[in-house]
Order: sequence, then structure tokens, then C-alpha cells
Amino acid sequence: MTAIYLTKGFSLIEVIVTSLLIMLLSLIAIPSFSAVNEQIRAQSSIKVIQQTIQFGRNMAITYGTRVTVCPIVDNKCSADWSIGLSVFIDQGKKNQLDANDQILQQTSAFNENDYVSYNRAAVRFQPDGLASGTNGTLTYCPGTVDSEYSKAVIVNQAGRARMSKKKNIICKSN
Repeated sequence: MTAIYLTKGFSLIEVIVTSLLIMLLSLIAIPSFSAVNEQIRAQSSIKVIQQTIQFGRNMAITYGTRVTVCPIVDNKCSADWSIGLSVFIDQGKKNQLDANDQILQQTSAFNENDYVSYNRAAVRFQPDGLASGTNGTLTYCPGTVDSEYSKAVIVNQAGRARMSKKKNIICKSN
């Protein structure tokens, strides 16, 4: 009679080889996941920026008053656009939250590794929805100031916000 031995499980060599293969594949895949993450983050953040600017324009027309969109520090518009945007009725001193002003909407801060910049102190909408004197380009660059996934929103004199079709967008570092 011959004995039949049944083995269950894996040998130590098989487990080590499989673990090494998994580690090598993950080392190859992780950089591409971070690129995808940057691309998705840029797309979603620029959409939030565009929608916030459009909301500000709509509120200016609806309430028939000046509305400002900007990042706020110590009740004044700041140059650090990465801290998030605030939309407020701006009846007193321009670009400043006064006693009679009302905050309509605030966004959360953007990713701390990203660069957000605008070539003006604020986006201001007149009661008719015009952005007189505050037209410009708001840029969002994930990770680096020259990221290939950078996006931009352009605000024209009429107050309309549109996505830039330009390639190779570069942000100013704060």
C-alpha cells in the first residue's frame, strides 16, 4: 500500500514570491493613482469655483445689490485664494465684511498642496450682474504651479464665468 499525502496551503517560497509581486505592482501603480487623483481634484475644485462665482452673480441680480466673491481673513478680502471662497452682500466698504453685510455662501479650503490664484483682490458683481473692473482669470493648479492638470475660470466684464480652454496654465505661488 502506498500512502497518499494531501497538502493544504502554500509553501513559504510561494508566499514570499507572491508578496514580492504584489509590492512591485503596487510600486508601479501608485504614481499613476496620484496623477489621477490630481486630475480629479483639479476638475472638481475648478467646478466648485465656477459655480461659486456664478452663484455670486445670480445673487447680485436677485437682490439688486453689489455682491463680492473672495477669500476672507479678518473680515477683509485676502490674496490667499486657497483658503476657500466666501460670497457676501457688500453694501459698505468694498471687499470688506461690514456690519450690514451678509455672507451668502462659503466654500471649504482647497487642498493644502494646491495653488489657487486670481489676478484681482475679489470678484465683484454689480446689481445688474456685471463684473466691472474685476474681470480676470482664476487659476487652480494641483500639486505644482505648472501641473499639467491645471484649470482656470475666466470672468469677463459681463460677469459670466467660463472654463478656460487654454493648455499649460501656470499659477502664481502665494
